[in-house]
Amino acid sequence: MQDQNTRILLAAGVVALVAGAYMLGHQQGESDADKPVKAGSAPVAAAPVTSVAAPAAPASPVHPVSPVHPKVPTAPADAAKTPEPLRAGAMGDAAQAAMKAPSAQPPTADAAKAAPKGKFTHFRVGNRNVKAMYAQGNLVWVGTSSGVIRYELDKDDYKLFDVRNGSLLANGVFHVGRLGERISVGTYGGGLSLFDQASEKWETYNIPQGLADAFVYGVLQAKNGDVWIATWSGANRIVGGDLKNRQSWRTYTVENTQGGLPNDWVYGLAEGLNGDIWLATEGGLALFREEKWQHWTHKEGVGAPYDKVKSQNEFETDPGQVSSHHARQKQEQGLSEVTTAYNPNYIISLAVDSKGGVWCGTWGAGLAHFDGQKWTNQTRDDGLPSNHVFMLQMDDKDRLWVGSSGGLAVRGEDGKFTVKTTEDGLFSNNVFSMAFSSDGSQWVGSYGGVARIYPEKNDKK
Repeated sequence: MQDQNTRILLAAGVVALVAGAYMLGHQQGESDADKPVKAGSAPVAAAPVTSVAAPAAPASPVHPVSPVHPKVPTAPADAAKTPEPLRAGAMGDAAQAAMKAPSAQPPTADAAKAAPKGKFTHFRVGNRNVKAMYAQGNLVWVGTSSGVIRYELDKDDYKLFDVRNGSLLANGVFHVGRLGERISVGTYGGGLSLFDQASEKWETYNIPQGLADAFVYGVLQAKNGDVWIATWSGANRIVGGDLKNRQSWRTYTVENTQGGLPNDWVYGLAEGLNGDIWLATEGGLALFREEKWQHWTHKEGVGAPYDKVKSQNEFETDPGQVSSHHARQKQEQGLSEVTTAYNPNYIISLAVDSKGGVWCGTWGAGLAHFDGQKWTNQTRDDGLPSNHVFMLQMDDKDRLWVGSSGGLAVRGEDGKFTVKTTEDGLFSNNVFSMAFSSDGSQWVGSYGGVARIYPEKNDKK
């Protein structure tokens, strides 16, 4: 209980660092309430996606060590109110009409201008992170720091699940996905919640059921049936996937793996070839293969060197200066010379491609790739929009999508990046999550909202 309280206090202190989602694009200290939103055209009027603040629930950070900028704005006074509905629009090259939240009414499609760069819709969720999204047929699940939203594409309607309506034990959502026939939601302090779509009922698994920690960052169902859960106190493995059987639960930590798991704060999970389980941690990349552990850190090549990227770092505040936890890790990991938001051992995001290549998004050290033998790193010098990589996802064409503090990038077969920013329809250049819905729309989650970017149509006959 003491460890749990310590973790909550630490996380609460780190909420100040949530500014990392907030601050790039707020370099001059403006707030979202003062930031103009471009208007445009949409094929239909947009439906609102809202999120309700819950009482006494800890806010969800972008991730535990979000970048800090000296000019972090304070939250607007009405931050706890229900946010305004989404804006429908299309991005043009010329500046569009500015609409200031929250007093402006949503624009009508008739008032919109042409969309030379493609159509998009913005969903506002207020002063909240959209840390996770999952597309399921005609549904899009949106995980925010104030609950999870189920959006129905055909009905243009939504439903919010949160603490207030008894769905979750905590409103901060880190993970949304599918576990068997149920929707899995990993929360910030409320454990793992599973939603049965047939009965519309929730079931929660927490520490008494075997969960290593109530802070759940990821869930993976492996091809062999095992279920893996990433937490901030190690990783759980439920052999055979029988969550009801307490004897099936295993917990892996630095201590009981003799250092095979390099850090107990586990941020991501991915299954590779031949049943390999890869784990992203705050201390490097780990591999679980045939009941054995192995790991890699910056010493083995994970992340670009500090001298290469320190001049590219947008965030000037070193987390080690505001957190004793990160100050201690700096010393332990040999990073005492670092004075900005940089730690190549912090692997925030993780993906595995069809060839078995492992991709790691690092904290200020760019995008790291491991082919099983050697590491290579790509940074802003190679076309990345930022060296802080929050999200990685493979699409059905085996292309890698990279969400960062500077925008969204897709990596082509030639290794070059094509970047999207707010000029292309993103709600914000801080990108934490994404999903592709059944209609081909791309959903991109940021701080404060979601952008739904419609597929471009070829008008040529």
